[in-house]
Amino acid sequence: MRSATLSRRTAETDITVTVNLDGTGRRSIATGIGFFDHMLDQLARHSLIDMEIRCEGDRHIDDHHSVEDVGITLGKALSEALGDKAGIRRYGSCLLPMDDALVRAALDLSGRPFLVWNVEMPTAKIGGFDTELVREFFQALAVNGGITLHVDRLHGFNSHHIAEAAFKAVARALREAVEPDPRSGGAIPSTKGTL
Repeated sequence: MRSATLSRRTAETDITVTVNLDGTGRRSIATGIGFFDHMLDQLARHSLIDMEIRCEGDRHIDDHHSVEDVGITLGKALSEALGDKAGIRRYGSCLLPMDDALVRAALDLSGRPFLVWNVEMPTAKIGGFDTELVREFFQALAVNGGITLHVDRLHGFNSHHIAEAAFKAVARALREAVEPDPRSGGAIPSTKGTL
């Protein structure tokens, strides 16, 4: 089974993440940040990766440490669950519409982390959630998961819709990339022989 459980404890956060790449999108999310929980719920549901995420953070300061550290821990858990990446598709992409928003995500589970983020948010906040934290989450996820990730907002004027479309688009791309490729014969998808 391609799964992993990781914990991360610092002076700012206490986080435990469990993932199962061969799941059905079952999830149990509790970070104490309502909008972020909603986004992580979308990530699990649309990637079909089972996720259990628990975070206790220094929210009396703000949500930044919790959001970033969940991205760090989730990225590391995904990387551990993927192992040597033998037999996976490796690449994934999605063009996702959500009402006014249209977001494109493309990723490569290359082991070479890089984030290209062309997602302008029209507002600074969605309820009490700082919209700049959406990028912070994906930056932490990409770096710690060894993911080359490109996310582009093509249309959109509602920040909630744009953020949600980004999470769903990345989820669908991730779903495609982690899936076993039945034609690969279990080979590592690289001419180098390693990822």
